[in-house]
Amino acid sequence: MTRTSVLEASTDTAPAADDVTRVAVSTVIFSLRPRADGASIVLPLVRRTRDPFEGLWALPGGWLDPAEGLDAAASRTLAETTGLAPTYLEQLYAFGDVDRSPTRVVSIIYWALLRPDEIIGVHADDAPAFADENVEWFDAASLPRLAFDHNAIVDYALWRLRNKVGYSRIAHGLLADEFTLAELREVYESILGRRLDPANFRRQAEASGTLIPTEHFRTGSHRPARLYRYNQDVELADRGPLTGSSPK
Repeated sequence: MTRTSVLEASTDTAPAADDVTRVAVSTVIFSLRPRADGASIVLPLVRRTRDPFEGLWALPGGWLDPAEGLDAAASRTLAETTGLAPTYLEQLYAFGDVDRSPTRVVSIIYWALLRPDEIIGVHADDAPAFADENVEWFDAASLPRLAFDHNAIVDYALWRLRNKVGYSRIAHGLLADEFTLAELREVYESILGRRLDPANFRRQAEASGTLIPTEHFRTGSHRPARLYRYNQDVELADRGPLTGSSPK
């Protein structure tokens, strides 16, 4: 019978090397990079420094420790590989195809959202975002070939993000606490990959019941724009019975 590596310490006889299923935790971190023609979805990747797939880029992650929960492992591996600590972190999916790695590995994938103003270096290509030269930001729409099945994982995470933005306030994870409707529309356009009619978007956003107008305005070369904030009584994303549960 195949045993996972996290259970080996409690067994009297260790399984053969080719009979071990290891558990890894990786995270897809989405943020926005403002551009002159609109923002783009970006994510950090880590260059692999050893085989398999030495030299290719991969999602940040690491092995699950026998004594930690999955949420804790996701936070730890993110901190160790990128130094990032996102406030929104949710389990996405488990990937476990037999041939996805030279050895048997099941990856628990998380996804996270970060506001651009929380990250040094996400605004410009020439700004150093990370102390480690093996970590860089990439445009999600034009990724290179990644290690393992990580291209498919990113594609799935983008698909989930595009679906979730239609029925939750997930876009809030990519915005400042206060924002204009134009800034909110830009987030939606970046996620959906298409332009939205400003008048229709304003009408739908104001009727959603999730936005609260503030007394503050964004001033500049154009007409002052009112700032809004999200209704904190509305969940960022509905996790069903898991809402409010603590990591095990």
